[in-house]
Amino acid sequence: MTKLRGYIFARPFMGERAPQHVQNIILRDYCQKRGYEFLLSVTEYAMENSYMILESVLDDLANIDGIVFYSLYQLPSQPEKRRLIYSRVLGAKKSLHFAVEGMSISNSNDIDSVENCLLVKATLDHCTPEVEI
Repeated sequence: MTKLRGYIFARPFMGERAPQHVQNIILRDYCQKRGYEFLLSVTEYAMENSYMILESVLDDLANIDGIVFYSLYQLPSQPEKRRLIYSRVLGAKKSLHFAVEGMSISNSNDIDSVENCLLVKATLDHCTPEVEI
């Protein structure tokens, strides 16, 4: 059975904060519905732009089949950091999963879909808010 390590945040992302127990419920449900074994989640430090815990999971890829994130918006905002993550995971023949969005990266073709979602979000963040009439 495919073993996925959960990855959740203790800090807000996308301007919102999901309680850790809710993030774990979503991860567990994602894995259960797809027939994956859900391994206990690790929680990223609350410090802004910290990915130390994610780095430790990446260092442990030999012992798991992939990582399941609560959301793809928990990936680093810097494209070069994301590319390094994709490269490490795919180079180890592992996968990344994003429970809220129901998306995954298991080969290089899957990266574009995730990156497009991130680009749309970044673009929307810079749009002028709608004016009320």
